[in-house]
Amino acid sequence: MELGKWSPNPGFQDAETDGVSDDTGTAVPDDKDSNAAAVESDAIEEYTQIKPYAGMPKEVLLMYSSQARYRIPREILFWLTVACTLALVALTVTLIALSPRCMSWWQASPVYQVYPRSFRDSDGDGVGDLKGIQEQLDHFQYLNIKSVWISPFYRSPMRDFGYDVEDFQAIDPLFGTMQDFEDLLAEMHNKGLKLIMDFIPNHTSDRHRWFNLSRTGDPRYRDYYVWADCNATGPKPNNWVSVFGNSSWTYDEVRGQCYLHQFLKEQPDLNFRNPHDIINFWLKKGVDGFRMDAVKHLLEAPHLRDEPQVDPKKPPESVTSEWDLHHDYTTSQLGLHDLLREWRAEMDTYSREPGRYRFMVTESYDYHEVDKTMMYYSTSLVKESDFPFNFYLLDLPQNTSGLWVRHLVNLWMANMPQGRWANWVVGNHDKSRIASSAGQTYTRVINMLLLTLPGTPTTYYGEEIGMENINVTESQIQDPAGKYNASASRDPQRSPMQWSNDTNAGFSNNTNTTWLPVHPDYRSVNVEVQKKDKDSVLAQYSFLSNLRQSELPFLRGWFCYVHADATVFAYIREMDGHDQAFLMVLNFGRESMDTDLSSVLELPDQLKVVMSTNRVNDDKVLQKSHIPTEAGEGLVIQYSTHSRFHAAHPGQCYVSEKACYLKVMDILHKC
Repeated sequence: MELGKWSPNPGFQDAETDGVSDDTGTAVPDDKDSNAAAVESDAIEEYTQIKPYAGMPKEVLLMYSSQARYRIPREILFWLTVACTLALVALTVTLIALSPRCMSWWQASPVYQVYPRSFRDSDGDGVGDLKGIQEQLDHFQYLNIKSVWISPFYRSPMRDFGYDVEDFQAIDPLFGTMQDFEDLLAEMHNKGLKLIMDFIPNHTSDRHRWFNLSRTGDPRYRDYYVWADCNATGPKPNNWVSVFGNSSWTYDEVRGQCYLHQFLKEQPDLNFRNPHDIINFWLKKGVDGFRMDAVKHLLEAPHLRDEPQVDPKKPPESVTSEWDLHHDYTTSQLGLHDLLREWRAEMDTYSREPGRYRFMVTESYDYHEVDKTMMYYSTSLVKESDFPFNFYLLDLPQNTSGLWVRHLVNLWMANMPQGRWANWVVGNHDKSRIASSAGQTYTRVINMLLLTLPGTPTTYYGEEIGMENINVTESQIQDPAGKYNASASRDPQRSPMQWSNDTNAGFSNNTNTTWLPVHPDYRSVNVEVQKKDKDSVLAQYSFLSNLRQSELPFLRGWFCYVHADATVFAYIREMDGHDQAFLMVLNFGRESMDTDLSSVLELPDQLKVVMSTNRVNDDKVLQKSHIPTEAGEGLVIQYSTHSRFHAAHPGQCYVSEKACYLKVMDILHKC
């Protein structure tokens, strides 16, 4: 209500107006005043008895709000709200502090290598292309694969099938157009797939614009490559030998000097002391990562001294192979890791958007010098590659033995820096297919090993169906290494992908000849046939890939050696707080074996087979004192236990980052 200019207060009376004085000066109320007082008394009684109501005036609101029955509940609600807010904040901070890091996409999924010439031909010219890859994206989803590495598709004269780059910012017409690439990348991202490109930083093609400008002495490009004084008929600057054989130096008549090439003479080495901005172009387009090719060759010693011979007594003129020299001055030179860290920092500027981390993996064959390979890992202070490729499992065919497999696995696990992420490779475009080198008997058990070890597995196209090498006649050789030395040809492992039993194995719908012959077993070994067979190599690969992603012990758990002998390699995958654990029993020997694990007290007496590479053994219940396997058979055994093997055997166990499972809340926490 609004107050007027003034309002009479009938309850107030002063000496002059309260009544009429009698002769003695005592005020005597008259009848009118008595009536007014009675009315006011009633009004006050009525006013004090009124209840709060909507739209009440401020005076009434203030009178009631200060009363205990209204003030106390209000204060209780206020402090409860404050307490709940603080509790939620504290709980959130605690969960963040106790939660392990989320796994990145390159950890959660296997990496699948696509060799584009051989994956799928969409236009019928006999060579695979980018549109062909896009046509087969559902294959990756069937395999539960999210990370796809595509070998080079840059513009190239193809002297080394794309590893001799003529233009780093163009697509070779053989594979399609830039629009084809952008369409492929967009479709991959729509399907939740990540694209990893090959980056070749060590060299270019001799047709690259940079090399032509460098050889003509252009001031800006003069030192883009490694040049040294020499003449056409005289000795070379030193005894350095190419990976493909013979001298690493070739005389250039235009410049009148020799240029260095650690690979083919058509692949001159870049002088990366002059940095080049190459990767930004593709990062801006949205690629998700890079495989850094041949990184140990990036720098050479500037003094250009002769490298020491492996056999000092060998005549210098007969030194023609890379194995004849100790590569003290042409590999792993000072400054190499600084360069890689610069590229890593460049990639990190594109990794700030959530879910768009840019992955970096390095390729370096260091053989017995495993310590050099481990230096490519990032540290807690400096970021470099997320992991260097682990090629040691490529040596599996050298010895079919459980002890040998354990040795190769431990070679990486024992040398890997603490807290780093492992990875495993059993085949690629440079090495014989594992089904041929180890034998079809071991294809399934090797895939089981690959997909159940800790870390990221890498699968070369066709390994998921057990493709084998093809036989290539001398007249069919395409590989430049094979043309130099037929026994060194890499063509056998690069044959067209076998999709179906149609013409050309479904690789190309055209009846013309494919760039390499299709393997004659394609009618039985192909994706279409194996999808229909629950016992196929493909079906088992898909099952293991899904198991790896769905079960925490495989993704984030402990890896523990349990047993190894001349035949069997066995290990455990377990996680603290998780009542399910897995025992892997893999037979790499040449005969059947009955394995006794009764000495492993942490294992229950009875064990159930979740999957066997021999399907008739699926779901069998075995005694831990009697675990039979055939040659080439692998078992995934699941069991329930609250006893952890790693607690009593710390020297036999590894984990990248400790994490415990809290079943009540279905969450992970640090432990």
